Amino acid sequence: MPSPTTTAIDQSATPDAGSPKVLRRLIRFAVPYWPRLIAVALLLVGSGAFVIAVPELVKWAIDSGLGVKVGDDTVRVAVDETLLVVAGLAILGAAVLRGLSQFGQSYLSEWVAQRVAYDIRNRLYHRLQTLSFAYHDTAETGQIMSRATQDVEVVRMFLNFGGLRLIYVMLLMAVVLVLMLATHWQLGLVGWGFMALICWRSFVVARTLRPVWLEVQEGQARLGAVLHEALTGIRVVKAFSREEFESRRFGREAAWLYDRSFLASRIQAVNGPLMTGVWMGAMVVTIWWGGVLVAQGTLTLGDLSAFLLYLTLLQGPVRSLGWMVTMVPRAASAGTRIFEILDQESAVRERPDAMPLLNPRGAIRFDDVSFAYADRSPVLHGVSLDARPGELIALLGRTGSGKTTIVNLLSRFYDVSAGAVTFDAIDVRALQLDSLRRRVAVVQQDVFLFPATIGDNIAYGRPDATPEEVAAAAKVARIHDYITTMPHGYDTWVGERGVTLSGGQQQRLAIARALLMDPRVLVLDDSTSSVDSKTESEIQQALALLREGRTTFVIAHRLHTVRDADQILVLDEGRIVERGRHAELLRRDGLYRRIYDTELRAQETVDRGAVAAAGGSG
Repeated sequence: MPSPTTTAIDQSATPDAGSPKVLRRLIRFAVPYWPRLIAVALLLVGSGAFVIAVPELVKWAIDSGLGVKVGDDTVRVAVDETLLVVAGLAILGAAVLRGLSQFGQSYLSEWVAQRVAYDIRNRLYHRLQTLSFAYHDTAETGQIMSRATQDVEVVRMFLNFGGLRLIYVMLLMAVVLVLMLATHWQLGLVGWGFMALICWRSFVVARTLRPVWLEVQEGQARLGAVLHEALTGIRVVKAFSREEFESRRFGREAAWLYDRSFLASRIQAVNGPLMTGVWMGAMVVTIWWGGVLVAQGTLTLGDLSAFLLYLTLLQGPVRSLGWMVTMVPRAASAGTRIFEILDQESAVRERPDAMPLLNPRGAIRFDDVSFAYADRSPVLHGVSLDARPGELIALLGRTGSGKTTIVNLLSRFYDVSAGAVTFDAIDVRALQLDSLRRRVAVVQQDVFLFPATIGDNIAYGRPDATPEEVAAAAKVARIHDYITTMPHGYDTWVGERGVTLSGGQQQRLAIARALLMDPRVLVLDDSTSSVDSKTESEIQQALALLREGRTTFVIAHRLHTVRDADQILVLDEGRIVERGRHAELLRRDGLYRRIYDTELRAQETVDRGAVAAAGGSG
């Protein structure tokens, strides 16, 4: 089977999958539920006691109720019917109490395991929400989803089967072996010998399966990542007729997962019958030697029956022992992957003494700001700008010049590498993140809409907004009229990522969502790139009414925007190479003039033609 060329986890940077430290950290999630854990422990003891009681009762019934005496040539049996009835009722009672104890233990242990899984998933999700853009820039969605689902499920099974029940089985085996030794130490040593062999074999299997299960979990994550990418980009796949390529890519990952999963199953398939065979060998040896001891008169039939019942009762736990033991390395592997996310430190952190942003005016200043993404060359060099409240700042430049990076630093999606960004003369790093971002509304270039109603998407930043406020924001964004033509109006369901809407409709919904927050600073990151000139003109007229008292940053390639801007900042390779107003920059004959000649002049010609046509028709 083919092997993947990359793995999602750098093994050199993560703890050993079998590290006890990982298991201890997982178990600590169960500590808050210690009252139920104590109850589980008591029920485990009770269940084990009733399991052990049955062979002892059988031994008592045979030795006392039957009164079997073995002579040289004869076997005499004296039956005590009353005692046998009492023994039968006692055995039945022990079985019923054992069943009740096992039910309580199973119920409570599953409750604790499910609750821990719930807590871990919530911790994972909360951690992912608090990590900055820097983490999500490189994280694979499929890998994250695998860790929040499959890996957490492995931890749940470990706590229930590989933890609590494993302890129960080990204690039960130890107590039974002690009782066997107390009954007849030579025959008990036979059980001890076979148990040592089984324990050694379980250790070998666990050590062998540890890396295999880690590879299986990695393979599941990679398979999920490939599936997520293919489904998310299905339109691109079909547009370029790459169905066969994507099928082969998925097939390679599926083949790798099949190979490793089958290897793990093969190891377990060999181990299970082998351990059962070893245990049956213990039964054979016990019957043979026990029969000899009974014939010699050094062991009673009750003792031998108890020995055989002990072996029979332990057969099930021993057969599952190998599977329980494998849960330990699987949980350690899953825990390693889970803690890789939980231990991530956000590149953007809120200071303990961070202050709220009260009565904001919207004065924005970049003071000699430089910035570099992790492991990449700097994308901003010594950027300085001063935006007064109510100003419209247009950012212009070729692709990759740093325009989007500037507005990302304003909302503190990233932290500057050098210099400072201030909001009303306060360093944004000294502000509470929630307070800052509620004052800065961003309409990003890549519009994302949730699979919800149109009204819910507009009110996402202000879920307490009234329907009238939602409609008012939609009117400003020039999307209200379209919404009212739909059968369900604002209750119309939007497909995943807004696929049921056109690009222009998506962007206008995003603008309405930002405006509903009533921000002091408005950021439009190329947010009118998917609307026609007429719609953009309508949006610009509406935004002009809203700019009073607000600072607006716009990244656009439309002439309307740059012509009306209070400041135009022209960026080239991460530096502001020109700044000023439209007419002033045209006279300088610099980079702005070249961009105007190649990209904006044609728009001006179209605009003049539209005006002339409108005048002629009037």
